[in-house]
This record gives sequence, structure tokens and C-alpha cells, in this order.
Amino acid sequence: MSGTITLTQGLNQAIDEAMAADDTVFCLGEDVAAKQGGGVFKITSGLTEKYGENRIRATPISETAIVGAAVGAALAGHRPICEIMLMNFVGVCMDQIVNHAAKLRFMSGGQTNVPMVLRTTTGVGVGFGGQHSDMLEAWFAHVAGLKIVTASNAADAKGLMRSAIECNDPVIFIENVISYGLTSDDPGKDHRVPLGKAAITREGTDCSIITYGRTVMDALEVAETLEEEGISVEIVDLRTIAPYDEETVLASVRKTGRAVTLHEAVKPYGTGAEMSAKIHEELFNELKAPVQRVGGSFSPVPFVALEQDWIPSKSELADAVRTAVNWKK
Repeated sequence: MSGTITLTQGLNQAIDEAMAADDTVFCLGEDVAAKQGGGVFKITSGLTEKYGENRIRATPISETAIVGAAVGAALAGHRPICEIMLMNFVGVCMDQIVNHAAKLRFMSGGQTNVPMVLRTTTGVGVGFGGQHSDMLEAWFAHVAGLKIVTASNAADAKGLMRSAIECNDPVIFIENVISYGLTSDDPGKDHRVPLGKAAITREGTDCSIITYGRTVMDALEVAETLEEEGISVEIVDLRTIAPYDEETVLASVRKTGRAVTLHEAVKPYGTGAEMSAKIHEELFNELKAPVQRVGGSFSPVPFVALEQDWIPSKSELADAVRTAVNWKK
């Protein structure tokens, strides 16, 4: 192990290593092959040259066909990695994801698995507009049979992707466009991060921030600021959104007595609401304050001029932690 990798390189390495180790792994999606540049965000760059166009398959612009083909291939014994270029486009293929990929293991009495990964990108802050920027993880977290994953750093991206490819259930792997350039120490070949296991990225004693993906960086920055005020913040990076690591979350909140949930997706009806409900159910008598929630504004993502005002801000997060810490029962 030496040097650093970007999140883009981590994903590319994980797919490369998985394809080298298992001939049943292949990629399909719009623009993923060499002739189209190795993907819009270059995640599959260089892989066509190694594995050929049969295993790096550029498809027509049809999300329904991409996911439908992936489901069929998974049922037939392959491990497809399909790409839906931007997360908002999953609305086109929800039937294939929700009624087929997620349910076929259950509807077959466990006789069939659907070992596929659906990669998709999203994120606010680069001016992509309302139809290209939504974090829609709560849609899929509500569907039994799906696993939902996102990484806050390059090493975790590599390890989570490798585990997702090897999982026998369908995994939605969410990437954030702003995070592709983030760097981490190279974890080396065959690195894996187990699905369903959170990480404590910062130890603290006064309040737990529970978050995932890009907003982990915001939480770390806010925690440093609050440290100067004498507030010690613990940060839980879920890594797997569904099923999330309840044990680690509850242990952290039990220690600090306070919690703030944070996500880029709109605040109402979000995954933070589910975690808040669980924390209140399990730790009601131990909480020193009600759980606070921070998320995006409940509106379509605006274009450029108002976009920064839509994003949950670091000052809003800091105020939520202060509210929890200063709460008087």
C-alpha cells in the first residue's frame, strides 16, 4: 500500500479487480465503453481495453433496458454493474428496480438471487439543475430487498464497491459528483468494506452527528469549529444507508446523549427521520435533548443562483448541534 487515490480511481480499481477475479462480472450503461470515453465521469476508463466490449457494454439511451438487462443477467448467473448516469433518471426504470430486482428473491422463495449493482451519480452544487441533482436514497431505503450504499472517501468507495459486487442482493451505489476528486491513502488491492457497517470518523462526547456521503466532510469541518467552543462532536458515517448500522448509531448516541441527523436530500420524509424515530424509540429515557434533523430545502433543486441557499449549510448544522447541547429539559 502506498500513495493516494481519488474516489474515481478507487471505484475504477474495485471494478477492475472484480472483473479480473470473476468472469461473470460485467458493466453496462450509456457511454461506459472506450469509444464513448469510459463513462461521463471516467469510472470505467481503461476497462474496455482490458476486458473487451462484451464485458464493458455501451447501451442505447434507455434506462429501462439497462436495468432490465441487468436483472435478467443476474438471474442467469452473472454479476452485472449497470450505470444510470444521473440519479434522477432512476424514475424511468423504477419498475425494474422495485418490482423485479428487489423482489425476485422473495417471490421465488429464495431460489433466485439478483446479484447486481446499480451505480448512479447525483449531487448539489455544480449547477446541474433540478432534474439532475436529487439525492433519492429515501425512495430505495423504503423498498425491502435493496441495499443502499454511498461513500464519503476514496478508500471506502473502493471497499464498498468490491463488497457490493460480491453481494447476492441488488445494491444501489450512490456516487456524488462533487466527491469524485476526494483523495485517500491507497488501501491496496482487494480492499473491502463490509456492507451494513458504519464508521466512527471522529470521536466525541457531547453530540453525535449521523450522516453519510458528501456531508461527512461538512460534519468534520463543523466539528472542528465547535471544538473551539468546547463542544465535542462524534461523527458516524453510515456508509450503508439501508440497512444501516443501528448498533453503532445507538451506541454513539447512548454515549453522547444527543444526536443530529444530516443529509443532502430534502429534510422531510428523509432517512434522517427514520433514524430519529429509532433513536427516540430505543433511547428515549437516555436522551438529553430531542434529535435534531438537518437536510435540504423541501423544493426542487434550483439552478445556479439559488442553489447554494438550497444546500444544508454548515452554519445550520452547527446551530442544530448547539441546540441539542444547550437543550433544557
